[in-house]
Amino acid sequence: MIRIAPAGRVLAVAAAASLALAACGSGDTAAQQTGSAPASAPASAEKGDGVLTLGTLLPQTGSLAYLGPPEFAGVDLAVKEINEAGGVLGKPVTKYDTDSGDTTTNIASQSVDKLLGQKADAIIGAASSSVSQSVIDKITGAGVVQFSPANTSDEFTTIQDRGLYFRTAPPDKLQGRVLGDVVVGDGNDTVALMAMQDSYGSGLADQVKSTVESAGGSIVARVDYDPKAADFSADVAKIKAANPKGIVLVGFEETAKVIAELVKQGLSADKVKWYMVDGNMSNTNYAKMPKGTLNGVKGSIPGAEAPDEFRARLAKVAPDLDDYTYAAESYDATNLIALAAEAAKDDSGRSIASKLAEVSKGGEKCKSFKECVDLLKAGKDIDYDGVSGPVEFDDNGDPAVATIGIYQYGEDNTYPGKALEYRTGNIQG
Repeated sequence: MIRIAPAGRVLAVAAAASLALAACGSGDTAAQQTGSAPASAPASAEKGDGVLTLGTLLPQTGSLAYLGPPEFAGVDLAVKEINEAGGVLGKPVTKYDTDSGDTTTNIASQSVDKLLGQKADAIIGAASSSVSQSVIDKITGAGVVQFSPANTSDEFTTIQDRGLYFRTAPPDKLQGRVLGDVVVGDGNDTVALMAMQDSYGSGLADQVKSTVESAGGSIVARVDYDPKAADFSADVAKIKAANPKGIVLVGFEETAKVIAELVKQGLSADKVKWYMVDGNMSNTNYAKMPKGTLNGVKGSIPGAEAPDEFRARLAKVAPDLDDYTYAAESYDATNLIALAAEAAKDDSGRSIASKLAEVSKGGEKCKSFKECVDLLKAGKDIDYDGVSGPVEFDDNGDPAVATIGIYQYGEDNTYPGKALEYRTGNIQG
């Protein structure tokens, strides 16, 4: 592992083989019987019912729906393997799938109500930071673990979560540092930012801004926009007036409208360098645009390369999967929850939370549920190293170390599954 360089210096490149990435496929609310927080989170006085019940709160609709298939697939594969290994506490894991929608609807709240009614011990999701923020009080207030494979907003590091919130995706302070260094490293000394106005968009833009400025570059324009706006012409006009060399776009599916306006106003990617982030890096959102519209555009996605072996296993539960974003993080989240329940010898939310940090670090290394659970049953302390990386939760339920991949679009307006490079570092710098 190579430590992330201080802000303002181009980050060192980690070996692509050092870690591994992936992400979701779905159902609705039908039960499928297949078969995060500080280490100090207190174990509950109430015991679980002996059956680990998982709920998924992941996007089947809304602005991040393209992330749904890989995330669901990651969970499904983990549950399949866990149950094939004998389940948790001697019983098969039960799973219920629900839709998280996005912040334009009340779908997430309704889904959480269903999952709580189905006695979920842990809920995996949401993908969107804003959606997670809208339901975190309801989930953790019920004594249930909320574990996101994709939330990156820095706000979750200090959010009031009753010691029950965890994530396998790294906070945006790392993604922002990496992307900012890439932007400056490409020779852009004048940079404009266009970011959706929410905790994810504004927070990530803040970190990119700090990194660019620390490296000696200038933020010549910044627009934090309403993602539900029907027209972005005035916003893009402000960017055009600043004449930047590079433009960083932080958003979700509305980025397609922003890009169309950039092209219309003469700021196409062959004239100004564009950069994107995990929220708008999509292989479907820009498919209908003229060939070459995104050619050469770079973007960042948390997570290391998804190994071929892992992709082959995912194909067993999701044969048509062609996007692996956050699949590994979803897979690892599921395994960690199951291992924490085994370590606690109880499936209640608070018992799981009390053991999540413990099973993620400090013990004998293991890389699969079966390998790890066998060690637990032999009385050993374990350190689960997952497909997405070593995980190792800090006191805030964040991964202490993570990897960011830098991808590049081609003539067909899609990017390949393998990144140009992967950069690994400590979240705190």
